[in-house]
Amino acid sequence: MDRLDRDIIALLAGDARMSVAVMARRLRIARSTVQARLERLETNGTIAGYTLRLGAAAQQGRIRATVLLSIEPRAQAAVLTRLRALATIERAHTTSGRFDMLLQLAAQTTTELDQVLDMIGEIPGVKSSESLIHLSTRIDRAV
Repeated sequence: MDRLDRDIIALLAGDARMSVAVMARRLRIARSTVQARLERLETNGTIAGYTLRLGAAAQQGRIRATVLLSIEPRAQAAVLTRLRALATIERAHTTSGRFDMLLQLAAQTTTELDQVLDMIGEIPGVKSSESLIHLSTRIDRAV
Protein backbone atom coordinates (compact mmCIF):
# COMPACT_ATOMS: atom_id res chain seq x y z
CA MET A 1 0.00 0.00 0.00
CA ASP A 2 1.54 3.28 -1.10
CA ARG A 3 0.72 6.94 -0.51
CA LEU A 4 -1.95 7.02 -3.24
CA ASP A 5 -3.75 4.04 -1.70
CA ARG A 6 -3.68 5.77 1.70
CA ASP A 7 -5.03 8.98 0.13
CA ILE A 8 -7.90 7.07 -1.50
CA ILE A 9 -8.73 5.37 1.81
CA ALA A 10 -8.61 8.72 3.62
CA LEU A 11 -11.11 10.21 1.14
CA LEU A 12 -13.41 7.22 1.56
CA ALA A 13 -13.10 7.42 5.35
CA GLY A 14 -14.45 10.96 5.14
CA ASP A 15 -17.20 10.08 2.66
CA ALA A 16 -17.66 6.46 1.59
CA ARG A 17 -20.20 7.58 -1.02
CA MET A 18 -17.67 9.75 -2.85
CA SER A 19 -17.66 8.97 -6.56
CA VAL A 20 -14.59 7.78 -8.43
CA ALA A 21 -14.73 10.96 -10.55
CA VAL A 22 -14.66 13.24 -7.48
CA MET A 23 -11.78 11.24 -5.95
CA ALA A 24 -9.84 11.50 -9.20
CA ARG A 25 -10.34 15.28 -9.32
CA ARG A 26 -9.29 15.74 -5.70
CA LEU A 27 -6.22 13.53 -6.12
CA ARG A 28 -5.46 14.97 -9.59
CA ILE A 29 -5.19 11.57 -11.23
CA ALA A 30 -7.14 9.69 -13.89
CA ARG A 31 -10.50 8.08 -13.01
CA SER A 32 -9.22 4.79 -14.38
CA THR A 33 -6.32 4.91 -11.91
CA VAL A 34 -8.68 5.43 -8.96
CA GLN A 35 -10.97 2.64 -10.21
CA ALA A 36 -8.06 0.22 -10.65
CA ARG A 37 -6.71 1.05 -7.18
CA LEU A 38 -10.14 0.56 -5.58
CA GLU A 39 -10.59 -2.81 -7.29
CA ARG A 40 -7.15 -3.93 -6.11
CA LEU A 41 -7.80 -2.69 -2.53
CA GLU A 42 -11.10 -4.58 -2.49
CA THR A 43 -9.63 -7.75 -4.02
CA ASN A 44 -6.69 -7.92 -1.63
CA GLY A 45 -8.94 -7.33 1.39
CA THR A 46 -7.64 -3.89 2.35
CA ILE A 47 -11.14 -2.55 1.79
CA ALA A 48 -13.51 -5.11 3.27
CA GLY A 49 -16.69 -3.22 2.46
CA TYR A 50 -18.56 0.03 2.62
CA THR A 51 -20.83 0.70 5.54
CA LEU A 52 -23.07 3.18 7.26
CA ARG A 53 -21.77 5.19 10.20
CA LEU A 54 -24.45 6.70 12.43
CA GLY A 55 -24.23 10.37 13.28
CA ALA A 56 -24.74 12.00 16.65
CA ALA A 57 -28.49 12.47 16.09
CA ALA A 58 -29.02 8.73 15.50
CA GLN A 59 -26.86 7.81 18.47
CA GLN A 60 -28.79 9.95 20.94
CA GLY A 61 -30.64 7.85 23.42
CA ARG A 62 -28.25 4.91 23.05
CA ILE A 63 -26.26 4.07 26.14
CA ARG A 64 -22.81 2.84 25.26
CA ALA A 65 -20.48 0.93 27.53
CA THR A 66 -17.16 -0.86 27.54
CA VAL A 67 -16.95 -4.08 29.53
CA LEU A 68 -13.61 -5.60 30.52
CA LEU A 69 -13.71 -9.34 31.18
CA SER A 70 -11.42 -11.74 33.01
CA ILE A 71 -12.02 -15.25 31.69
CA GLU A 72 -11.08 -18.65 33.09
CA PRO A 73 -8.20 -20.32 31.25
CA ARG A 74 -9.36 -22.36 28.24
CA ALA A 75 -12.93 -20.97 28.51
CA GLN A 76 -12.56 -18.16 25.98
CA ALA A 77 -14.09 -20.03 23.02
CA ALA A 78 -17.17 -21.04 25.02
CA VAL A 79 -17.57 -17.54 26.46
CA LEU A 80 -17.28 -16.01 22.98
CA THR A 81 -19.98 -18.35 21.67
CA ARG A 82 -22.37 -17.15 24.39
CA LEU A 83 -21.44 -13.49 23.82
CA ARG A 84 -22.29 -13.76 20.10
CA ALA A 85 -25.92 -14.41 21.07
CA LEU A 86 -26.20 -11.00 22.79
CA ALA A 87 -27.26 -8.42 20.19
CA THR A 88 -26.26 -5.45 22.34
CA ILE A 89 -22.59 -6.42 22.00
CA GLU A 90 -21.24 -4.52 19.02
CA ARG A 91 -17.59 -5.59 19.24
CA ALA A 92 -15.43 -8.01 21.20
CA HIS A 93 -11.64 -7.73 21.31
CA THR A 94 -9.14 -10.02 22.97
CA THR A 95 -6.60 -8.07 24.98
CA SER A 96 -3.31 -8.39 26.79
CA GLY A 97 -2.79 -7.37 30.37
CA ARG A 98 -5.10 -7.62 33.34
CA PHE A 99 -8.23 -8.37 31.29
CA ASP A 100 -8.75 -11.02 28.64
CA MET A 101 -11.48 -9.40 26.57
CA LEU A 102 -12.94 -5.96 25.89
CA LEU A 103 -16.58 -5.65 24.81
CA GLN A 104 -18.32 -2.62 23.33
CA LEU A 105 -22.06 -2.50 24.02
CA ALA A 106 -24.95 -0.25 23.03
CA ALA A 107 -28.35 -0.39 24.75
CA GLN A 108 -31.52 1.66 24.50
CA THR A 109 -32.10 1.95 28.25
CA THR A 110 -30.22 1.56 31.49
CA THR A 111 -32.51 -1.36 32.31
CA GLU A 112 -31.50 -3.15 29.10
CA LEU A 113 -27.82 -2.44 29.81
CA ASP A 114 -28.18 -3.74 33.38
CA GLN A 115 -29.81 -6.95 32.13
CA VAL A 116 -27.06 -7.55 29.57
CA LEU A 117 -24.35 -6.94 32.15
CA ASP A 118 -26.04 -9.50 34.42
CA MET A 119 -26.20 -12.02 31.54
CA ILE A 120 -22.51 -11.50 30.78
CA GLY A 121 -21.59 -12.00 34.45
CA GLU A 122 -23.56 -15.27 34.56
CA ILE A 123 -21.75 -16.85 31.58
CA PRO A 124 -19.74 -19.88 32.76
CA GLY A 125 -16.03 -19.07 32.48
CA VAL A 126 -16.36 -15.33 33.17
CA LYS A 127 -14.35 -14.73 36.35
CA SER A 128 -14.99 -11.00 36.69
CA SER A 129 -16.01 -7.92 34.77
CA GLU A 130 -15.60 -4.19 34.99
CA SER A 131 -18.02 -1.84 33.20
CA LEU A 132 -17.37 1.67 31.96
CA ILE A 133 -20.34 3.76 30.80
CA HIS A 134 -19.50 6.15 27.94
CA LEU A 135 -20.57 9.71 28.69
CA SER A 136 -19.41 11.60 25.59
CA THR A 137 -17.12 11.06 22.63
CA ARG A 138 -14.34 13.64 22.43
CA ILE A 139 -12.27 12.10 19.60
CA ASP A 140 -13.43 9.59 16.98
CA ARG A 141 -10.96 8.81 14.20
CA ALA A 142 -12.24 5.31 13.51
CA VAL A 143 -12.14 4.31 9.87
